[in-house]
Amino acid sequence: MVAEFGHFLIVLALVVASIQTVLPAIGVASKRRNFILTAEPAALLQAVLTFGAFLVLTYAFVNSDFSLRVVASNSHSLKPMLYKIAGVWGNHEGSLLLWVVILSLYGALVALFGANLPETLRARVLSVQAAISVAFLTFLLFTSNPFERLPHPPLDGNDLNPLLQDPGLAFHPPFLYLGYVGLSMTFSFAVAALWAGEVNAAWARWVRPWALLAWTTLTIGIVLGSWWAYYELGWGGWWFWDPVENASFMPWLISAALLHSAIVVEKREVLKSWSVLLAILGFSFSLIGTFIVRSGVITSVHAFANDPERGVYILMILILFTGGALTLFAARASALRARSGFSLVSRESGLVMNNLLLVASCFVVFLGTIWPLIAELTTGRKLSVGPPFFNLTFVPFLVGLAVILPLASILPWKRGDWRKSLRKQRGVFALALALGSLAFSLQTGIAYLAPVGIALSTWLVGGAIWELADRVQIQKKDFAASGRRLVNLPRSDFGKALGHIGLGLFIFGASAITAWEREDVRLAIPGERFALGAYEFRVDGVSPIQGPNYQAERGTISAFKGDRLIAVIEPEKRFYPVQQMFTTEAGISSGITRDLYIALGEKQADGIVLRTWIKPFAMWLWIGAGIMALGGLVSMTDRRFRLGVGVRSKTVPAE
Repeated sequence: MVAEFGHFLIVLALVVASIQTVLPAIGVASKRRNFILTAEPAALLQAVLTFGAFLVLTYAFVNSDFSLRVVASNSHSLKPMLYKIAGVWGNHEGSLLLWVVILSLYGALVALFGANLPETLRARVLSVQAAISVAFLTFLLFTSNPFERLPHPPLDGNDLNPLLQDPGLAFHPPFLYLGYVGLSMTFSFAVAALWAGEVNAAWARWVRPWALLAWTTLTIGIVLGSWWAYYELGWGGWWFWDPVENASFMPWLISAALLHSAIVVEKREVLKSWSVLLAILGFSFSLIGTFIVRSGVITSVHAFANDPERGVYILMILILFTGGALTLFAARASALRARSGFSLVSRESGLVMNNLLLVASCFVVFLGTIWPLIAELTTGRKLSVGPPFFNLTFVPFLVGLAVILPLASILPWKRGDWRKSLRKQRGVFALALALGSLAFSLQTGIAYLAPVGIALSTWLVGGAIWELADRVQIQKKDFAASGRRLVNLPRSDFGKALGHIGLGLFIFGASAITAWEREDVRLAIPGERFALGAYEFRVDGVSPIQGPNYQAERGTISAFKGDRLIAVIEPEKRFYPVQQMFTTEAGISSGITRDLYIALGEKQADGIVLRTWIKPFAMWLWIGAGIMALGGLVSMTDRRFRLGVGVRSKTVPAE
């Protein structure tokens, strides 16, 4: 009966979402306030119903209810509790239910904290958001019901994919969905504004918190997925340009462009059409990512489903919402005209260039991702587009973005002087050039990637710090006055600085690890040392261990620098009997300047195959990405971006 109750809650949620779609829209059109006011309680009720259904499914997984098809296919009685819970969203049906829960949660947040929104705009936003819920709830009920019963339940389940039985993958999908689905809210605001025929500074101020939330959670989700791939797959890499990795990266790029574009709308009432278009494209790329992950048209180790029929349904949702929004966008083009202009050298122009680079890089990734599918459909040939293509086409856009950001950030609005702005940054520019030249002179061989990356990283980090220093007039005021100005700066300024600093550190880590890493593959003999770079390694032994639901061989490898033991590294090769599948758990000794990374291969009669890497400055990848996410979190605490918070009134003392 518990499963039937969960199914019933989803049906009720579909009914409520349908009401939330229709009644507020009728109320806005006919100016019937009682219909308009149904939007908020309907949004709250929909969130309660979908979350209740999610709790029911979680209960079934925790209690190993193998009468449910989804539990029997993705769980096992011996699986650790963390992975029983993670199994709820570690499959197509459960993850789609999580998608719907988060979709309704965003609507409930607008209902709860959107008191400062105009009543009719709030009703329009909630109506559009509910329409998306109707589409996905219908998809869930008719093609992907997580509460489907088995006529003959097995004694035990088929277990969760062993690759997903990892803490990183337990938290990676929920954060990704918070970002994916968060872009549905910026989409709803864009469609609601087009519906009303008005896009202005207030609209940009309302959209920015949702864009920030989506971008920040996407950043966290992508970082968790990248870290998981780094230590779990044993391939020695942190990014593989896999189609599913690209599926999350594309909306991240568009949401970053939307954040910057909304600033211009808020400050100057220009780029309105561009911002609305980005809000539409951001959610469209989320739907494209959903199609890639669930349709089976493109193969990936991350994919949730391989069902073309489900893919067709998602494609229909994509065409309906994207096509409808773009049609409305074209119809309302006259209402999106800018009220003022700006010169070629201005902060607006810098942000436009920033956006063009982000959007162009997104479409390059999109083209590389779908090209194998296009080639197979048109020519019948199976092609593979890998890292060489993406590195060659994407990296130039990233370099251009890194060059522009510090300059664009300090240019005045409307009209500026690039020479004056560059003079302000001449010290940072000189430092970046010096450090890049130093790296080039000290490295072995002629390689430009790392020196250029170091120069760009210094330029970004130094530029962000100098911008804050310039804002507090550190060269004109005394230390105490500058300190007071620093404390009183809006938190979004600190968030922006952290975001740019994080990007700089990430570029440093990515360029250093790509250019300078060392790799060794050998048949290692226990007790013998072998050298790699400045380090030596010795296999001390390989021993069997028993996990909760797997068997493993664990290697013990000692790492030396000179005669000093600096680490004992323990990689594993695991075997999951239920799914008859092997996984690799890399052994990593992390440090601020390098990772020592070892993956076990096949055991031989006289030794074991060992893959060893020295990865310089690998930790800076995660540090940089983490600081970017922190920047988003700090910006969200800015009072100006919190929904429902008005401007603090100032009390004038009596005379």
